[in-house]
Amino acid sequence: MSIKDKVPVTILTGFLGSGKTTLLNRILSEEHGKRIAVIENEYGEVGIDQGLVINADEEVFEMSNGCICCTVRGDLIRVLGNLMKRRDKFDYVLVETTGLADPGPVAQTFFMDEEISSEFTLDGIVTLVDAAHIDQQLGRSDESSEQVAFADVLVLNKTDLVSDDALDTLESRLRDMNRMTRIIRAENAKVPIETVLNLSAFDLDQILKRRPTFLEPEYPFEWTGVYDLDAGKYELMLEEGPDPEMSLVALANQGESEEELKDGSESSVRLYAEKANSLVPGNTIPYGEHINLKLEDKGNKSFILNIEKPTKIGLFTQHTAEEFNMKVIKSDENKEIPLNTERFWQAEHEHDDEVGSIAIERFGDVDPEKLNTWMGRLLSEKGVDIFRTKGFISYSGNPRRIVFQGVHMLFTAQPDKEWGNEPRRNQLVFIGRNLNEKEMQEGFDKCLI
Repeated sequence: MSIKDKVPVTILTGFLGSGKTTLLNRILSEEHGKRIAVIENEYGEVGIDQGLVINADEEVFEMSNGCICCTVRGDLIRVLGNLMKRRDKFDYVLVETTGLADPGPVAQTFFMDEEISSEFTLDGIVTLVDAAHIDQQLGRSDESSEQVAFADVLVLNKTDLVSDDALDTLESRLRDMNRMTRIIRAENAKVPIETVLNLSAFDLDQILKRRPTFLEPEYPFEWTGVYDLDAGKYELMLEEGPDPEMSLVALANQGESEEELKDGSESSVRLYAEKANSLVPGNTIPYGEHINLKLEDKGNKSFILNIEKPTKIGLFTQHTAEEFNMKVIKSDENKEIPLNTERFWQAEHEHDDEVGSIAIERFGDVDPEKLNTWMGRLLSEKGVDIFRTKGFISYSGNPRRIVFQGVHMLFTAQPDKEWGNEPRRNQLVFIGRNLNEKEMQEGFDKCLI
């Protein structure tokens, strides 16, 4: 398939509250003649962005099990694969990533996976920057720096909140971080659509010069061991280790060459994206499934491997074998089977443990005055640590739901569509650092009527 026949994909990224949803809504409401499929994702227990995207003719898909990175690369592959079954419905794809994500693993998908690269082409990465808050974000987050470094286009948003001199200084700093990017200044994410779509801007050669390891993806597992096993019954033995559980994928007929290990790793990425089935000691490990070994018990634990005919078994594990002194034993001979080949992978990154999300969902109405008082106190005490607030509120006596959006100490509450026959409810997500979930839920509950 020529590049002209492939579906162009734009990755839309930016730190929390930078205006990604606003820009997305602008793109979807413009008369550009494109049919756009949207894959969107937010870091939080409740996926609410789909509700904030306007009702347009475009198809909206939502991935809600975490950031699009690492393990979730398999999710992205699956969603894109499902999209191709409806190829007649769209001619462009927008992937909106979480504000806490490094866009690198998303971009890698369009080069690493053969099925995806044969159908889609990465058109460009557009990064929104919150001019009012980016300074403190760049100092506290590796992800926001990665977002700037990867951008083909940087939209410097919320310029009305910052002086011209400060904007010039910030733009100079951003250019030092990424000299290849185009910088566009904007208020309320108002940019010409042609500056963010159909860019043909993502240049793999340039990316590899800036980051030679770009095509070395992160994986949701850390270690692979390949064992050459005859037919028979075996036990996977584990001693006490650093974790009360461990994810694992076992693949039969696993080759040992670099290419064969890569093939197995990509299969395992997809399997790791599926929900793991728990397995307690004494049970048989199935092949080609995502398994979570339960290791809470004291002492040694063993799991069964049944081999019907001679084969090479590949174990793709969340931890290294050394951490649990893991061994494969031939049951009837009590004999340890030597490891043929092992491979260590670049394990997935984890979000800053201090950064998390709190979701509050309550039916009923709130008292606007009580809510404003509570929010004002919360933001005055915790505003620096609350990166993002978003959601819907039901004000008593108001027929419309209220859309709530906030960044640090700035927030807006705007009327949206009427509730109609929908049950009135409140749905808020706070994303930030060192947030006390119990206190915040109790504070919100006092605002309910």
